[in-house]
Amino acid sequence: MAEKRMDALFSGSVQGVGFRFTAERFANDYGVKGYVRNTPNGKVELVAEGDEKILKKLLNAIVEDMGNVIDNYSADWFPPTGEFERFEIRAY
Repeated sequence: MAEKRMDALFSGSVQGVGFRFTAERFANDYGVKGYVRNTPNGKVELVAEGDEKILKKLLNAIVEDMGNVIDNYSADWFPPTGEFERFEIRAY
């Protein structure tokens, strides 16, 4: 599959429960680049670039592991920008 950029947004009780650290661990395990951060409106945003198949596995792993705190999530797909050197947790 082709390289893609995934912009995912998670809502629910996703802040203050280790969500970003879990997402970072999975992203590093899958070797994708990008970031995860809390948003001011209580959601968590994840932006990742890599092989589309791997990004889908990443999304599924996060949802499976953190599903008890996720009320809703969405993912939008774009061409990659190549702007990331690694995966990191960011501030707002």
